[in-house]
Amino acid sequence: MKKLITAMDVAKRAGVSQSSVSRVYFEGATVSAKTREKVLAAAEELGYRPNEFARGLITNRTKIIGLVMKGVQNPFYPQVLKQFTTTFKSLGYSIMFVHTNNDEIQKEDIDILLNYNVAGVIITDASLSLNAIEDFKKYKIPLVLFNRKIASNDFYSVCCNNVDASKEIAQFLIEKGSSTMGYISGNQNTSTSKEREQGFTEILKKHNISLKKYESDYTYEGGYKIAQQLLSKNTIPDAFFVANDIMALGVLDALRESSITIPADTKIIGFDNIEMASWPAYNLTTWVQPIDEMVNQTVLYLMSEIEEYTGFAKNLEVNGELIERKTT
Repeated sequence: MKKLITAMDVAKRAGVSQSSVSRVYFEGATVSAKTREKVLAAAEELGYRPNEFARGLITNRTKIIGLVMKGVQNPFYPQVLKQFTTTFKSLGYSIMFVHTNNDEIQKEDIDILLNYNVAGVIITDASLSLNAIEDFKKYKIPLVLFNRKIASNDFYSVCCNNVDASKEIAQFLIEKGSSTMGYISGNQNTSTSKEREQGFTEILKKHNISLKKYESDYTYEGGYKIAQQLLSKNTIPDAFFVANDIMALGVLDALRESSITIPADTKIIGFDNIEMASWPAYNLTTWVQPIDEMVNQTVLYLMSEIEEYTGFAKNLEVNGELIERKTT
């Protein structure tokens, strides 16, 4: 078996103390240029790499950001994961990806994050229990809810301005001449779905426009199934607002298979602007979530809280924009 090279081995080869080796690899520690050069040369010769996890246990601080995600089947979130990974890598941090199978983050998910002494946590599409809130606050771990909010306002959240976005979508469809509309929601217990329905409904009520609501699950299959049910009842409205793009693509495919012409027979608008939305086969009109700004705001907050924990909480909303394609 290959011998594990330790800091002591490097110290002996370099002719310095073990604490000198530690200071070379510890960010912000003072060490002379001569000592640094000797230690790095010895480490290179021996093939030594510092154990970040072990050092995190000693200092109670790592350069790991935990990212909890449920909806990996939704192309929006892998895109978000990619941007977070790239951004944190440029800052010297690594992402620990935790996939949860439940709507609410579970104790075992929290234990993983706590056991690895993560520097901060991002939760995308899972909700928090009271116990989870208490754990993160107790250990002073900065946390951001990304594309989500919780009613208690205990944590910082970064979201698209869903209410204003859905109001603008409703106004757009009215101006297109739609007089009956359908809203296909995601999971009803999510803040995103509730807010998108809230803004859309508010505008339609002002114009006395008929609205039918259908609950789905933020998946392609869910959107496809809703559309099939409506086709079987022959109840296709003039326009659909679908709570995310991947469901909208399911709706679009189901309707086309039944020879519904889009946008002549009905119009469809999604939400997110995932890459597939712009594919020629779909050309989906959608609301663009400003992912770059949302990611940057999340990172800025976490870096500030990692530097000095305050527990400051706020709901930050970022404006997006409508992009019109061929489905309207």
